[in-house]
Amino acid sequence: MPTRALIVLLVILNLGVALWWATRADPPPPVDAPLPAGVEPLRLLGEAAPGVAPPAATAAPAPTGDADAPDDAGADGAGDVVVAAADVAPAAPQAPEAPAPERCLRLGPFGDADAARAAADAVRASVLRLAVRGLPDTSRGWDVRMAGLADRAAADAMAARLVAAGFSDHYLLSPDADGRIDIALGRFSNEDGAQRQRNALREAGFEAVVLPLGDEGKLQHWLHVAIEAQADPGALRRAAGATRSARVDCATLGPAGG
Repeated sequence: MPTRALIVLLVILNLGVALWWATRADPPPPVDAPLPAGVEPLRLLGEAAPGVAPPAATAAPAPTGDADAPDDAGADGAGDVVVAAADVAPAAPQAPEAPAPERCLRLGPFGDADAARAAADAVRASVLRLAVRGLPDTSRGWDVRMAGLADRAAADAMAARLVAAGFSDHYLLSPDADGRIDIALGRFSNEDGAQRQRNALREAGFEAVVLPLGDEGKLQHWLHVAIEAQADPGALRRAAGATRSARVDCATLGPAGG
């Protein structure tokens, strides 16, 4: 009896399950819960975003004509590139070029002004600027002296100061008509040596002058030139036919461009 009852119960259960399965309705579609603002829903890698068309493949333009020639824009303006003026960076202003460094020489002496001018014509293309100068004849050298001391007492006091500063090679000259006395501080065969002596005196606090010595009233003609720093002074002296050359202050040529 119990076995029969169990079999009947199982048959009834199976019939009930079969009946439920046959009469059941399809489940409703799932409802997506609303997402917070700014949060994208999950999508597969190959799935496009809603409302966005997939990108179209870009076709390469077909080559026409010479590959190296620039493309001509169409009549409708396609291909024209418009650049706003504000997008173009202004060109940086160019700084003015600094003048080339120069040095100045004196070439000569020449027998007369005509010879000096001929020498100027010979070197004109090789120099920056030039000038012909007539200077006192210095065949007897150059003298360095301290001029115009008030009297003998002032000259003696100055001589003591010179000795204390290490300038022992000096002597007092005869007084002038007004009683003033000069102190000779050395005689030199060339101007460069005289200028070095004057510069040494200036560095020690003494003012001195350099005076040319020669035939009074006789002039020597020299060519003053300004050259570039890398120019060869020897080659320039030979081109001018000068026997001597010496550095001089460029102010002896006057202002540049004058």
